[in-house]
Amino acid sequence: MGSTMVEFKNPATATLLEAVKTRRTIYGLKAESPVSDDTIEAIVRDAVLHVPSSFNTQTSRVVLLLKEEHQKVWDIALEAMEGLVAAGALPKEAYESHTKPKLEGFRAAYGTALFFVDYDSLKDIKEKFAAYADKFDPFALESNAMSQYLVWTALASEGFGANLQHYSPLIDEQITKQWNIPASWKLDAQLVFGTPTSRPMEKTFAPIEDRFKVFGKSA
Repeated sequence: MGSTMVEFKNPATATLLEAVKTRRTIYGLKAESPVSDDTIEAIVRDAVLHVPSSFNTQTSRVVLLLKEEHQKVWDIALEAMEGLVAAGALPKEAYESHTKPKLEGFRAAYGTALFFVDYDSLKDIKEKFAAYADKFDPFALESNAMSQYLVWTALASEGFGANLQHYSPLIDEQITKQWNIPASWKLDAQLVFGTPTSRPMEKTFAPIEDRFKVFGKSA
């Protein structure tokens, strides 16, 4: 299934797809921003407003943390990991050689976007559509993932590097206390971003023929 040159009706489509292709996981980050904080806020706000959700349930919640507030997330994570070491649940050598440097790398970035899902807000629609009640939680998680991807891609387009982390439930309680997060908000992911200091790793692709099929295409 070879690639062919195509012409898009709207030039913005090519720009969008190029942004998709250039978004990568980047771990080397520093506490600088190529754009204003207002621009970052606008990206996250638009994602919260415009990413679709099933039945327009609007279950995604995001907390944007910049500079010193961002650093607090990773101070919490470091403290939590040190607690695991003290409890004997994490070998000290592994913590010192791998986990601690990684967390300190996140802390050295510019910001973190915390992505939550408010599952409690689904109560009414689960009652209204009882036959589909067990589907709404997964649908909400899918919507949240779309928000994560949109913010990540838009930040990358503005010159940021970023990586997506999942330290729940280890940090959840302290995150909730630190920023007075509503109890119904369940933390799903942490998007760390900053000015990149390293390049992404080489990306490999499984054969597209094994992952994509087309039927009914015009010759």
